[in-house]
Amino acid sequence: MGLGREEEIETRGPPAFRPGTKVRATKYVKNDGTFAGRDVGDILVRKGDEGYIRDIGMFLQRYYIYAVEFIDRGIVVGMRRRELISLDDLPKEGHGR
Repeated sequence: MGLGREEEIETRGPPAFRPGTKVRATKYVKNDGTFAGRDVGDILVRKGDEGYIRDIGMFLQRYYIYAVEFIDRGIVVGMRRRELISLDDLPKEGHGR
């Protein structure tokens, strides 16, 4: 008997991003209590905020957690792949591929 849904184990493959990659948040991220100095429920990152991958870690040996530095906000937040898109892989404006 299972939950009817197998979740992919991300760490079987390489990380989606490398340190230094410019990324954009695709979701709002609120403090779940693990971000010191901020109240639970405070918005840490807004959808559309841009930052840089600073480091890569793992959670439960299943998921990559990307430490993203949001320079404009002055914080580093751990985020999952599904919460980010790379801006380094996008075609430059006016230069179609």
